[in-house]
This record gives sequence, structure tokens and C-alpha cells, in this order.
Amino acid sequence: MQITKQRYYTPEEYLELEEAAEYKSEYIDGQIIPMAGGTINHNRISLNLSAALNFAFRQQDYEVFMGDVRLWIPQKLTHTYPDVMILAGKPEFFNNRKDIILNPQIIVEVLSKSTKGYDSPAETLCDREDKFQAYRTISTFQEYLLIDQTRIHVDQFSKTGKKQWTLREYDEEDEAIALATVPFEISLQNLYNKVKFDPVESEGESADVEGLG
Repeated sequence: MQITKQRYYTPEEYLELEEAAEYKSEYIDGQIIPMAGGTINHNRISLNLSAALNFAFRQQDYEVFMGDVRLWIPQKLTHTYPDVMILAGKPEFFNNRKDIILNPQIIVEVLSKSTKGYDSPAETLCDREDKFQAYRTISTFQEYLLIDQTRIHVDQFSKTGKKQWTLREYDEEDEAIALATVPFEISLQNLYNKVKFDPVESEGESADVEGLG
């Protein structure tokens, strides 16, 4: 296998390249990593959640941002695009740029079998762990949702103390997810509304939840 030398990019070079790029990429400690393309299920879940959050917070001091807003994690030298971010109060911007924020309270990622172009479940798991570790260096970060787009399954991590987090899993259609750090609840039926699962990925069972909700 041919080994090529990897180029190191500065954060400034990344931002300049990203301005002109046709597709989004993440920046991780000098590396520019193209993001995998989104799917219809990914889009449906993100929209279902964001719409419900935006409606719930219309009279409250919280703000919701979707995947086009970038997050800068200074301790990890990382620029990334979380699927959904919830902020309490006013956003803090990186270098006064209105497209890069610093202070999310809740981060939501919609997962797929492939992350950053890898197909191995082990690589995907590693990526999930690395991102969570990076997010935990953000002082305002209190809660993390991982939503599976290939089946009904959500992991909810909530901060309970310094270096202490609890995990709750959801995998039944009649359950509802209650966020721990903001006043918001959504049923799995509404979260997965109109989502259609691949029968192969759900072990041959019919998993069309288009009619849910």
C-alpha cells in the first residue's frame, strides 16, 4: 500500500478553503477531513428534532442551530459541524465570525453506519468516542444525544458532575426523550416521523415508521 505524506493545515488555511469548498469538511488538529454526505433519514430526523426544539423554545432563552453552523473546539484544535446544537443565552462567536460558535450546551449527532468515509463499525465507534471526548472539553457542554438513523435507538449522555456523565438508552416507539438540562421532551414516534429503515439493516423486519406520530 502506498504511503503518502499528510499535509498539515493551519486553522486559517482550513477556513479559507472551506469558504470556497463545494462540500463541507471537518478540521481536526491540522487535518482536513471531508464529511460524508447526508441521507434522507438523516435529514428527516434532524428536521423533526430541530422543528420541535425551535417551537418549544419560542418564548425561552434558548437557541437552536443546525448543521451549517460550525463549532470550534480550541483545546482539540477542531472545527466541526454538529447536526444540532442548543445554546442557553447568547451565542459566543469565534473571532467575531457569525458562522462559528463556541458555547453549545447540548449537542446532537445523527449517526450512520459510516462516519468520515469509514465502513467499519469499529472505526465508527472510535470516531464517536473521539468526538465526545473533544466535546467534553467545552465548558458549557452539558448533554449529548446520539441518534441512530438505521434503527430506533438513542443514547443520551448527561453531565452530573466534574468528569461524571450518566447514560440512558431509548429504543422503544412509545418512549419519550426528556432532556436533562433544558425543558424539552419529544417522543420517539415524533423524532422518527416519516423515517424509513432499510429492511436489511433491521434484520429483515419491517421497520417503516412513516405512519408514526
